[in-house]
Amino acid sequence: MKKGNSTIFKKHSLNFIEMALSTDKIERMENPDGYGKSIGDCGDCIEFFLTCHQNTLKKVCFCTKGCLNTNACCNTVAKLAQGKTIDKAWEIQPEQVARYLETLPQDHSHCAELAVGALYRALANIKSKKIENEY
Repeated sequence: MKKGNSTIFKKHSLNFIEMALSTDKIERMENPDGYGKSIGDCGDCIEFFLTCHQNTLKKVCFCTKGCLNTNACCNTVAKLAQGKTIDKAWEIQPEQVARYLETLPQDHSHCAELAVGALYRALANIKSKKIENEY
């Protein structure tokens, strides 16, 4: 390992490192119950895909084009949302994501906002589909 590569291990919490490097929630889902996308001014793009059963989020996955901070935030949002009811998932806030990660750089708090925003859009998509199916 090069000298510069160990910097992440010195600067960040174990939660941050785990969420930044995890790939198990990265997936483009076909026909999700909910889909949401956010694009930041920085150019980062986040897409969330949700499956829901009896008002509970059974599967939460995402695709992203962004930095390690963005990946860490997306994984954290997926971790916090999966298994929650839709109403509880709406309660997830960017500050909660940053607290979980512990060492999200202040100048990258927008990554948490983008990830939560994409989740909210996916939750809203579930709601709009339910309304459409009622008519």
